[in-house]
Amino acid sequence: MRLIGFVGSSGSGKTTLIANLLPRLRARGLRVSTVKHAHHGFDIDRPGKDSFLHREAGAEEVMIASGGRWALLREERAGEEPPLQALLKRMTQVDLVLVEGFRHEAIPKIEVWRHAVGKPPYWPDDKSIVAVASDDDIAVGRLRLKLRDIDRIVDFILSRAMAEAA
Repeated sequence: MRLIGFVGSSGSGKTTLIANLLPRLRARGLRVSTVKHAHHGFDIDRPGKDSFLHREAGAEEVMIASGGRWALLREERAGEEPPLQALLKRMTQVDLVLVEGFRHEAIPKIEVWRHAVGKPPYWPDDKSIVAVASDDDIAVGRLRLKLRDIDRIVDFILSRAMAEAA
């Protein structure tokens, strides 16, 4: 599967950018999935619900299914994060996967950077960052994309993904 990553400090706008990109990519006929890294433990079910009780009781995996969606929860009791490639193998094949986070993975990435967040950029030390999306007027030594220019970012992603596939 073709991948493009999105990295940046918390609050920089990665999730918002991805949410803006998804309808444009789908409008161009692409099947797109996302993978989101979470730095802390998380729950998508709630205490007291059956699935929560199953996990708490020791189930390795719990699948929740309805007519409209399903989710598979897997407990990693050792506390180790699974590698991105292992996670991707569990996903249905699509045209493009947008990866949020996973900053240390060696995949092409776009850094979302805003001076107002007050954090240093990653791009000076990360050669896998192929572009920087920012509304700040900065010199980055690589392609700079305006955060609000969603169509240009989509064009860049598609040209990059096609080049990777060739």
